[in-house]
Amino acid sequence: MENFTSKQRSNLRSLAQQIQPITQIGKGGINDQLIDTVDKALSKRELIKLSVLDNAEDTANAFAEELSLKTDSTVVCVIGRKIVLYRKSTKPGVTHIEF
Repeated sequence: MENFTSKQRSNLRSLAQQIQPITQIGKGGINDQLIDTVDKALSKRELIKLSVLDNAEDTANAFAEELSLKTDSTVVCVIGRKIVLYRKSTKPGVTHIEF
C-alpha cells in the first residue's frame, strides 16, 4: 500500500471522476470472485471504481478497507457509495499513472 501526498490523492480523485464503476457490491458482500475481479482490474488499469448497492450488508468504508487489504491496494477515497482503489501495476504493457 502506498502513502500519497494530498496533491497525488487529489490527482487520483480527479482521474476517478472520469471512469465508470467496474462492478457492484451487493447483498452478498465481498466474496472470492469479487476479489479476483478487483485484483485483475487493478493489474490492468491501476485505478478502479466500485459501487456499493443499497441492499449491501455493510458500509462502503468497511468494504473499501477489506478490499484494500485483500488486494494489496490503496483506498483513494470513498464518496457516498462509490469506492476508488489504486495499485501500481507490475503487468507489462500497462500505461502507468504519472504523479
